[in-house]
Amino acid sequence: VVPGDLVDVRLLKNKKDWAEGMVLQIHEYSTERVTPFCTHFGVCGGCQWQMLPYGKQLQYKSKQVSDVLQRIGKVALPPIEPILGGAETRHYRNKIEYTFGNKRFLTKAEIGDESISSQSDVAGFHAKGFFDKVVDIDQCFLQGEPTNALRLFIKHLAKLKGWPFYDIRNHTGFLRTMQVRLCTTGELMVNIVVAEDDQQKINQLMDAVLTEFPAITTLLYTVN
Repeated sequence: VVPGDLVDVRLLKNKKDWAEGMVLQIHEYSTERVTPFCTHFGVCGGCQWQMLPYGKQLQYKSKQVSDVLQRIGKVALPPIEPILGGAETRHYRNKIEYTFGNKRFLTKAEIGDESISSQSDVAGFHAKGFFDKVVDIDQCFLQGEPTNALRLFIKHLAKLKGWPFYDIRNHTGFLRTMQVRLCTTGELMVNIVVAEDDQQKINQLMDAVLTEFPAITTLLYTVN
């Protein structure tokens, strides 16, 4: 929720001067809200403030810092300067990490849809609050291209080859994570983390990625 929302809340913790709770129902949205530009917002753990305009995001983040230090920590501070915002609100990350997993997080709309199984190979980010379920990401706006093309290509290739995606509960599978670092110089580093030291699979993976993305400056793999 954001300031200005009118909601019903169930309190989970209720102390003398603070409380925590969960929203049961939203009756009226704040006029400050805007429409998130990412279709995965609210489920994916990557972004959490897209429902507010960027100026308001900076304002409330600054208030959080002030509250932690002054109201909670009782630290006497001089006036806090405004946050210097970034020039871009999309594609600003130089480093990102994606997870490959065999358990897909299902949204409320997807539960009950027999064409979508939670036991499927996916690539994206961990769902909020779940260490073993991955949100299957179509397009992420955190990092510029070719970050999405890389993730989708490796996902498709692994499915085509029948390489198992990692099961974090049972510690089995081949394809685990991928880190992408994209510099302002245009240099591109990709590190693919696998769980099996299978040189045949690894060589096929490295060759295919470099053939499809010849602009990669540094291509690495890690066995973990």
